[in-house]
Amino acid sequence: QRQLVESGGGFAQAGGSMRLSCNASGDIISTHEFRWFRQAPGKERELVAQMRNGGSTKYADSVKGRFTIATGSAKNVVYLQMNSLKFEDTAEYICNAFVVDMAGSVYGLWGQGTQVTVSP
Repeated sequence: QRQLVESGGGFAQAGGSMRLSCNASGDIISTHEFRWFRQAPGKERELVAQMRNGGSTKYADSVKGRFTIATGSAKNVVYLQMNSLKFEDTAEYICNAFVVDMAGSVYGLWGQGTQVTVSP
């Protein structure tokens, strides 16, 4: 079964840091176009950061200079490093990516989300 699993959420104080991970698993041979979204209660889902094929990145203005999306040494894993956290960063963070399976089919996957809570 192909899936994305996020981890690393929790509680932090304003000004602190946190790192989220998104791991693609299953019969996947490659992953593409990782994105991190977030959704706070009563608000629309917001695209926070994305990593395109080739490694270029793009960020929402609200997190630019504070958040970094990056891949690690492990295959099919992407991280979201969040520094200088603010109370308004409190939200559920959800990972999204396109994956290619062993048959060459492409799927868009969503993770289940991980909660990030920042205290003022």
